[in-house]
Amino acid sequence: MRTPLGHLGYCTNIHAGETWADHFAALQQAIPELKQRLSPDASFGIGLRLSNVASEELEIPENLVTFQHWLAENDCYVFTMNGFPFGGFHHTVVKDQVHAPDWTTEARVEYTKRLFRILSVLLPVDELGNAIQGGVSTSPLSYRHWFEWEQPAARDHIFSQTTQNVLEVVMDLVRLRQQTDRLMHLDLEPEPDGVIETADEFITWFMDYLLPMGIDQLSEHFGLTDEEAEATICEHVRLCYDVCHFAVGYERPVEVLDKLKKYGLRVGKIQISAALKAEFPIDASGREAVRKAFEQFNEPTYLHQVVARTQSGELVRFADLPEALAAFNDTHVEWRSHFHVPLFVSDYGVLQSTQDEIREVLRLQTERRFTNQLEVETYTWEVLPDDLKKDLVDSIEREMNFVRDNILSLQPQ
Repeated sequence: MRTPLGHLGYCTNIHAGETWADHFAALQQAIPELKQRLSPDASFGIGLRLSNVASEELEIPENLVTFQHWLAENDCYVFTMNGFPFGGFHHTVVKDQVHAPDWTTEARVEYTKRLFRILSVLLPVDELGNAIQGGVSTSPLSYRHWFEWEQPAARDHIFSQTTQNVLEVVMDLVRLRQQTDRLMHLDLEPEPDGVIETADEFITWFMDYLLPMGIDQLSEHFGLTDEEAEATICEHVRLCYDVCHFAVGYERPVEVLDKLKKYGLRVGKIQISAALKAEFPIDASGREAVRKAFEQFNEPTYLHQVVARTQSGELVRFADLPEALAAFNDTHVEWRSHFHVPLFVSDYGVLQSTQDEIREVLRLQTERRFTNQLEVETYTWEVLPDDLKKDLVDSIEREMNFVRDNILSLQPQ
């Protein structure tokens, strides 16, 4: 739905299912009720997640036309897509396989191209008859623990190979814009232990690999000047600002945005999400209580990376919650964990959420309008501790209202 800060929707990776029939059934069950509750008199925005299998099935013309008709009948529209999870995302052990197949593979390239072809058909037009921009978020190239990441030659090889595949998609996006007049962007999503983990790493990759390789190739393929090729790359490749991920890494939103602005780089969308955090008290019993509270969130489906802040200010990274629990020691003064928790809950006993980071990002969006796409993304409802599991439609409604209320509170009276 449209808000003063841009299009707002929820990401349908919340719903289980890997075929298009599964996806569509979940949408038909949840979205009409949500629209009636949240946006009865205006169009309702959707952040669509499609597995690889579902994307192949939805691209069949009769399926795509049926979905278009359903969107129109229900006064809904798709403005962004989540192209990060390729395969199974619920009812299976995901962990690091959420990155597979990664950007070293042709399968990832073809899947992403297919999502953009679908999005180019689904994007609505605005009041003036112009198609709105659309984005597809994607993985941060790969998972760094799959490689000898401390070896410069290995890193260079991975960056070169993955960047070349990203550029295949960029060239497809240029062609699609020429054919359809749809401006669409690929939004890379830094996350803990991704090949791109931080804002600095995104910028370094963009400046050291994507631009040098891309300027040469776009100039050759499309007859662009170097300046035109650079501008085209910056239009079509952007950062997906997942609030949870940057909070886990202790990256302040204003600093991330300032760094991107310095290099002329853009945010494609904000994924509105919250992580777990806690500072450890001085006394041993209090510290143990916090550790045990984190232990309640140790579940086997998803990676829950932890970044510990030590007494000296050093950040120590753990690949998953069990490793952090085993390595806990007296030097740790704070933990932040990659566990997408409900947006509308600020306290979990001795633990807290990074809810304040969401408010800060929305405040900065009010001041700077650095994107026009906002997507609520809490996908962990099935694996939350039992006392946090609630009706899914009710929970989505509460999340959307939390965001909307915070947006409205930031508007001039």
